Amino acid sequence: MAIHKRAEFTAAEQRLAAIAKALGHPARVAIVRLLAQRQACVCGELVLELPLSQSTVSQHLKELKAAGLVQGEVDGPRVCYCLDAAGWAVARQLLGDLLAEMPVVAPASTTTPSCC
Repeated sequence: MAIHKRAEFTAAEQRLAAIAKALGHPARVAIVRLLAQRQACVCGELVLELPLSQSTVSQHLKELKAAGLVQGEVDGPRVCYCLDAAGWAVARQLLGDLLAEMPVVAPASTTTPSCC
């Protein structure tokens, strides 16, 4: 999206889109789940639990960090990562607001015509 077009969207819409983009890859979802299960900072162990190279895991962590979903702390020659509680609070709020706007739709029946 062109930079000048972003001004047409609210800050909340832009933030939610960044969060959704960060979570839009299964490897990133797996990383978030692993960090949530550990409930602590993780340094190099993620690579041992994922079918990905160190550089690929690092790139995915970079994307999650840019979206404010994880935070990293330098520990000597390595970086330790954990979930960013404040970032997840924002994500929950934004996703909750969006889902609250969605109508509850009953499953389509075979007798009622559908719009799609």
